Amino acid sequence: MNEIPSLYSEALVTCDWLEAHLNDPDLVVFDCTTYLVPTEGPNRPYDIQSGKADYDAGHIPGAGYFDLQKDFSVADSPYRFTLPPAQETAAAFARHGVSDGKRVVLYSRKNLQWATRFWWMLRWLGFDNVAILDGGYDKWVADGRMTSTSQCKYEAGQLSISLRPELFVGKDVVQSAIGAEEVCTINALAADLHRGENPRYGRPGRIPGSANVPATTLFNPETIELLPIDTIAQTFTGIGADPTKRIIVYCGGGIAATLDAFLLHELGYRDIAVYDNSMSEWANDDSLPIETD
Repeated sequence: MNEIPSLYSEALVTCDWLEAHLNDPDLVVFDCTTYLVPTEGPNRPYDIQSGKADYDAGHIPGAGYFDLQKDFSVADSPYRFTLPPAQETAAAFARHGVSDGKRVVLYSRKNLQWATRFWWMLRWLGFDNVAILDGGYDKWVADGRMTSTSQCKYEAGQLSISLRPELFVGKDVVQSAIGAEEVCTINALAADLHRGENPRYGRPGRIPGSANVPATTLFNPETIELLPIDTIAQTFTGIGADPTKRIIVYCGGGIAATLDAFLLHELGYRDIAVYDNSMSEWANDDSLPIETD
């Protein structure tokens, strides 16, 4: 890339911007928070805790709530956050008030990855008028901005689908990319998981040949604001992510990977995919190769 773009675009907004536009008639805002509570033992890396209780205790005025596990994941999947079919996903968004012609802003707490998961899902459906709130609820509260406990439920909408199927891939595509010079596969999990020192998801290790850009290293852990865009750009180019290549990002269950994918998109990369079930699937399938340091 010859020129590093400004981080703030139509896909990323500040708390100042959102506060100034909260009363826009076409704006809908959603708290996307879910929590992962670590557990002991293999094949069960965490318990899932809804963020609804925290939403009820206080949220950005007018915001609704997206429950990823309850309303936007396949209920009988052996994995935690498997993407539902496009029609089901679009219908769930429409029930919550996402509609053609609306401007959507997404935020989460403690980690931006929950908001970026929904951003990536909407982009997969072909809906682009959606942005992430930099810093999320943490920055909003730290700035002393107004919060609300009033329940918000937008009117159901109509959401058209113009599917981009290439934005999510399965294990066969990932396996076929191993060793391909035209593909850069990136692991968004923590470094100890990448190295194979932690069996949290089953067999320890990584997809062979993949590089590591932990999603948690791309934002300030105190303010939840993204790092400077030049720092993020250098991080990705430093592991061999070239915008001329196909980029596949994975993690534990297709959540953290969307933060890497979102930022790559903001940097101008255009051929990006997320491996949906990620290591929750890969590490538990003995037919698939795995690599450790």
